[in-house]
Amino acid sequence: MFKSSKSTILIPVFIPAVIVLLLLVVGTISDPELAGELFNQALMFTTTTFGWFYMLAVALFLMFIVVLAFSSYGNIKLGPDHAEPEYKFLEWFAMLFSAGYGIALLFYGVAEPIMHFSAPPNSTPETVAAAKEAMQIAYFHWGFHIWAIYGFTGLVLAYFGYRQGLPLSMRSTLYPLIGDKVYGPLGHIVDIIAILATIFGVATTLGLSVAQINAGLNYLLPDLVPIGTMPQIISIAVITGAALISVLAGMDKGVKRLSVLNMVLATSLMAFVFIAGPTVFILNAFMENTGSYLGNIVERTFSLQAYVHGDWIASWTLFIFAWTIAWSPFVGMFIAKISRGRTIRQFVLGVLFVPSIFTFLWFAVFGDTALHMIMEQGYDTLIAEVQADQAVALFKLFEALPLTQLISALTVLLIITFFVTSSDSGSLVIDSIASGGRPTPALQRTFWVVIQGVLASVLLLAGGLSALQTVSIVSALPFAVVLLIAMVGMWRALVIEEHRTESLAQDNRLPPHLLNPGSWRDRLDYLTDQPTKIEVLTYIQQVVKPAMEQVSERLTQKGWATDVAYDEVNSRVYLDLKRGEDVDFWYEVRLAEHDVPDYYESDDAGVAQSHHYRAEVFLRRGGQTYDLYGYKPDAVINDVIDQFEKYLHFLNISPDSLPWRMEEHDDGLIVESKSEFDK
Repeated sequence: MFKSSKSTILIPVFIPAVIVLLLLVVGTISDPELAGELFNQALMFTTTTFGWFYMLAVALFLMFIVVLAFSSYGNIKLGPDHAEPEYKFLEWFAMLFSAGYGIALLFYGVAEPIMHFSAPPNSTPETVAAAKEAMQIAYFHWGFHIWAIYGFTGLVLAYFGYRQGLPLSMRSTLYPLIGDKVYGPLGHIVDIIAILATIFGVATTLGLSVAQINAGLNYLLPDLVPIGTMPQIISIAVITGAALISVLAGMDKGVKRLSVLNMVLATSLMAFVFIAGPTVFILNAFMENTGSYLGNIVERTFSLQAYVHGDWIASWTLFIFAWTIAWSPFVGMFIAKISRGRTIRQFVLGVLFVPSIFTFLWFAVFGDTALHMIMEQGYDTLIAEVQADQAVALFKLFEALPLTQLISALTVLLIITFFVTSSDSGSLVIDSIASGGRPTPALQRTFWVVIQGVLASVLLLAGGLSALQTVSIVSALPFAVVLLIAMVGMWRALVIEEHRTESLAQDNRLPPHLLNPGSWRDRLDYLTDQPTKIEVLTYIQQVVKPAMEQVSERLTQKGWATDVAYDEVNSRVYLDLKRGEDVDFWYEVRLAEHDVPDYYESDDAGVAQSHHYRAEVFLRRGGQTYDLYGYKPDAVINDVIDQFEKYLHFLNISPDSLPWRMEEHDDGLIVESKSEFDK
């Protein structure tokens, strides 16, 4: 499908994105102090002026996907109707969790509850009320809202990519609104914004992770590894190399295996703290915290502390939400890539509720254990140590638990594997956007892995966490606008999808014994026959194909452009009818192989067949699950006409359908889509 001699780089997207990144890197290296000052000014302006916008956008994302999940649209598959999920649920969850925010939980699982306990926005510090508020805030920051951002981005990408057949790129989400303009400058701008937001979001995550790796190594090897910027940059260099190996290994061999390892290590670490810590208190706190979170979710969703002067909301809530928005092109596209075949309802419930519940339990285990140590066991020094350096919080907690050195070493290993997973997953996604969704060479993937490490190092030099916060919040602003526009686009596409469903709802297809009256013996033979592969192929070639050709000939006489072809490689025959700017009509019969039903024990010779074969009908929307084998030619013709009639009804009730087709644009972007229906 792609010409090997062509570059896979999408020049109008790749070049501007690289120029911006290089200018940022060179400018920061030239004068780190000035860069740090500019970062602070940009941060102040963005959070002061657009804080309300971030909060409103996140609220809309959450409401939108929940409404979709519990509406009739929830039954729509992210792919053809016959598609099945590629990954098992546990593998799927492990990958989206590792790519999503595993590093964030390790960094903030202990640090954030302690920071809010010692300096809460509304309660008296270091009181029971402060402890309750601290846990409510932690749940709010890392619960439904975070996964609503990831989930919404992944949902629109998967829907347009797998259901509508468009490239798996952010530009595709705007197709229902601007049509073919997504392949021009507007589409390029959207993808450039997505690349920059992803790069900055991943760089922020890498900066946090190396700070914690540095703290862990210093805790384990205080004489060999000091706390400082240089050890962190060295850590970035070493682990970027590991990420490069994973990227070159590919999705299944590299990313999936690392993600499963991450999940095993993380759950093992949580189980240890749960057992070694105040177990009963953790369970009680988990239930109480969850109830408090749910009871106050609406108020916190729209709270901006408008009547309170201070930068708490900017330093915490706005930073975390903006960081998530900046990271959402990467996580969203990664989730989309591994979610083909799931329904919208399965996708939303899986992405929104399962990780959130795991997160609540994580904070209950680590955060409430730390608070219990402070309030009940007098471990007051933990507060000062975390305030001085949030990266040491987890390791200081382990000092009060058994097997300190072993658990600390395991935690450093877990942070490293999360680091590698985030870097390699982000590189694969950025590479996909920069190449228009086409396969890319190893050198191109290598470039993005390296540039991520370089940018994270440069931002650490320019101001550490403050600089990382700034680029995340600022880069998230334009992308939040893109996501809100994509929301409108997806809603419009779903309305058209509903029109199509209505047009296909009435099934007028008659069984073959009514279309072709015959003896009761013929009908019984049809129901109990177990045709061989050769018999079904012969039927498709000698009965179905001539029947389609008769329909095609008649339609051609009526002025309709049709084509009938037999695809020997895929064992199928299809009729393709083109209608200019309208969506095409596609009717296909293909050989389908299934397990032998229980009621077929053996063939006439008494030997069981290994498989059962059918001549199944496929339309643009996917497999229709019924078998044509045994239909007489007139019955086949009538079935084609029935589906054609529904196609005409769809065009009639949906005049603004989405007419995209396979084409290659001047800039090299190839659109693999065929119509509003999947082939």
